[in-house]
Amino acid sequence: MRTLRRRARPLLATGAVLGLALLAVPTALGALAVLSWAEAAIVTALLLLGGLVCALGAGLWLLNRSVRALSTSVSAHTHRVTEVLGQDRLEMTRSLSGVRDCLARLQDHALPKASREIRHAVTVQGRHDYEQQVAWTELRAHLDVAPFMPPLRGWAASPDVLRLLVRLIDRHRPELVVECGSGASSVWIGYALRRAGRGRLVAIEHEARYAEISRDLVAAHGLDDIVEVRHAPLTEVEPELLGPVPDGPGEPAPLWYDLSRLSDLDGIGLLFVDGPPQATGKQARHPAVPALLPHCTADAVVVLDDADRPDERALGDRWVAEHSLYRTEEPAEKGAHVFTRRNH
Repeated sequence: MRTLRRRARPLLATGAVLGLALLAVPTALGALAVLSWAEAAIVTALLLLGGLVCALGAGLWLLNRSVRALSTSVSAHTHRVTEVLGQDRLEMTRSLSGVRDCLARLQDHALPKASREIRHAVTVQGRHDYEQQVAWTELRAHLDVAPFMPPLRGWAASPDVLRLLVRLIDRHRPELVVECGSGASSVWIGYALRRAGRGRLVAIEHEARYAEISRDLVAAHGLDDIVEVRHAPLTEVEPELLGPVPDGPGEPAPLWYDLSRLSDLDGIGLLFVDGPPQATGKQARHPAVPALLPHCTADAVVVLDDADRPDERALGDRWVAEHSLYRTEEPAEKGAHVFTRRNH
C-alpha cells in the first residue's frame, strides 16, 4: 500500500492541476457570455464527473500494477521458501535415514548381545542366590545356631565359604583357628568350633571400632569363651618378610597387621585370610602366609577368600611359588582357594 500511495502522488498532483485548469474554462466562458451560467455549471459538473472517472481508472490501473508486483514478489518468496523447506526435508530425511540405520544396527547386533548378556547375568546371579541359600540352610541345620544370625555375603564372607570352613573344622579339628578380619564369619566359625567340641578362634581386626562391634556380636551369641577378637592395627611390613617384590622397589611398603600383637599365636591349624580390605594396598593379604605359616601346624590349611580377584590370584601364585604350597580351587561365589603343604 505504501508503494501504491508513492506512485499515485505525482499522478494526483498532475490530475489536480489539469482538473483545476479544465474547471476554470467553463467559468471563463460564462464570464465572457459565450455560455450561459447554467450551461457553464453543467459543463463544470460533466468535467468533474469525467475527472472522477479518470482518477478512478488511474487508481484501478495502479492497483492492478501493485497486485501484479505483489503476486510476483509472493511467487518469488514462495519459491525460496519451498527451496528452503525442500532442503530441510532432504537433510531431515538423511538424518532419519541415519537414525533408521543406527536403530537397525542396534536391533540386529547390540540389542541381541545386550539381551544375551542380561540373560546370562540374571542366570548366573540366580544360580549364585540359589547356591547361597542352600549353603545358608545347610549351615543352620548343621550347626544348630541361634534363631537370629548375622547376615552373610556382601562385605561378609558368603555362606558357601563358611560351609567350606565348617567342613575343614569338622575334618581337621584344629586347636587354633586364625581369621584375618572379623565380623559375621567370626560368629559362624565360633559355632562350628563349639559343635566340634574343641579349638578356639582368634579373629584379627585392624580397626579398633570394628573390633569392638565384633566383640559385642560374639558376646551376644555367647561365644566369647571360644572367639577372641584381637585388635592389631596396620603397620609397615618388614621387607625380609615379603620376599621378592613383583613391582620393584618403587612400590610403597605394604601394610599388614601389627605382628607384635600376634607373637603368641602358635599351633595354627586353620588360617582364614579375609583381610585386610583390598583398598589397603596392592596384594594386601600376601603377608598372611609368610608371617603366620611358621606358626602353623604341619597339616595346617590356609583358605583365601575373594580368590576370583586378580590381586588374590597373584598373591596365591606367590604363596605356591615361594612357600611350596599346594593349591585347590573350591567353587564359591567370590572364589575360594585352599592351600596346604605339599607333603600333606
